[in-house]
Amino acid sequence: MHIETHSTLPAQADCVVIGGGVVGVSAAYWLARAGQKVVLLEKGRIGAEQSSRNWGWCRQQNRDSRELPLSTESLRLWEEMSRDIGEDLGFRRCGLLYLSNDEAEIEGWAKWGRFARGEGVDTRMLSAPEASARGAATGKGWAGGVWSPSDGTADPARAAPLIAKGVMQHGGVVLQNCAARGLELEAGHVSAVVTEAGPIRTRQVVMAGGAWASSFLHQRGIRFPQSAVRSSILSVGPGAAAEVPPALHTKGASVTRRTDGAFTMAISGSGTLDLTPGALKEARHFAPMALKRWRVLRPGGLQAWRAGFETRRHWALDKETPMERVRILDPVPSKALIAKTLSAARALMPALRELPVQATWAGYIDSTPDGVPVIDSDIGLPGATLAAGLSGHGFGIGPGVGHLVADLVLGRAPLTSVAQYRLARFEKSQWGKIAEF
Repeated sequence: MHIETHSTLPAQADCVVIGGGVVGVSAAYWLARAGQKVVLLEKGRIGAEQSSRNWGWCRQQNRDSRELPLSTESLRLWEEMSRDIGEDLGFRRCGLLYLSNDEAEIEGWAKWGRFARGEGVDTRMLSAPEASARGAATGKGWAGGVWSPSDGTADPARAAPLIAKGVMQHGGVVLQNCAARGLELEAGHVSAVVTEAGPIRTRQVVMAGGAWASSFLHQRGIRFPQSAVRSSILSVGPGAAAEVPPALHTKGASVTRRTDGAFTMAISGSGTLDLTPGALKEARHFAPMALKRWRVLRPGGLQAWRAGFETRRHWALDKETPMERVRILDPVPSKALIAKTLSAARALMPALRELPVQATWAGYIDSTPDGVPVIDSDIGLPGATLAAGLSGHGFGIGPGVGHLVADLVLGRAPLTSVAQYRLARFEKSQWGKIAEF
């Protein structure tokens, strides 16, 4: 979805937010709603990278315990933002259905459920007859499953652009095709954001640039271990019968009904690791993650290296930067993974077999060494707050992350605990700390 935004660069702002994905627009929205003079900078188009390339799931189910409170709050905030902005973000509490014939997987879900119910989450284990009934559209019997009725989905194509409209409704300035090149400091504190169109004086900046965050902070000597995984997805339809569940996960494939009636297909956890300078530099930090997930990741090529978003080179602020050379990360999807996904999804859901492929695409998921995001205003650069490394979970928790960022910037009581999101945790080993889901 394309929206019209501002074209004039303000000379000054209370806070500048860098990055127009769901985290950046949400942070700018909550800041503007609090009365701050906010400028949101996007080098390309709002929501055009991973925020529009994901499944659209907004879930508590199977969240790592460090993210669960933020997930719960985010579901509420999706609804609140929709009401306030007056636009349909596509958010629906349609419920998420998990099905399995693997007893170990089912027991893992049950163990998580025992913990989550103690946290107030509505998660329901399904017996074999119950799972088979809810999964009747698959035409198969199932050993068990999970139903999480209060979880749901939102529309990746519409959400970030419409939240950006909310920023403007509350007096914020939104600029597209305007890259932030770097930061200026006075007495060690942020004093300005330098853009390709000139500087903006400010004492507060939020880096919410997704896969670009690490290289941007590297320019100021801030180390943020970050690595990107190329995820390949496709959509078919519309046209399938209404009995197809709106959001279904199995080990073989996951299927999501889109707001246009089409269906997104993906394989959970599968991805391609493209070589980058950043990945090589931080390889030791990601060793625990690689060891845990090597079965679902495959080696890639050099397209991420050429895109430059994980470069370790320093750039000048008065010349073109990598963000201007690549306005929108639009990687080529893996043909092998697309074919595997289509075959698995059609085998899972007979009603989808005759629907033609509508589109295939890929996106870069920026991950941290433990699979948990960084949301921190104490990163070694006074005046700077980092919100990145959402590790494939960012769309659903985007409203909550944005609210938490605003809390940190404004110095108010945080929406949830922030201790688990500190950047400093990567100064220690990540062995035994990798997110399970």
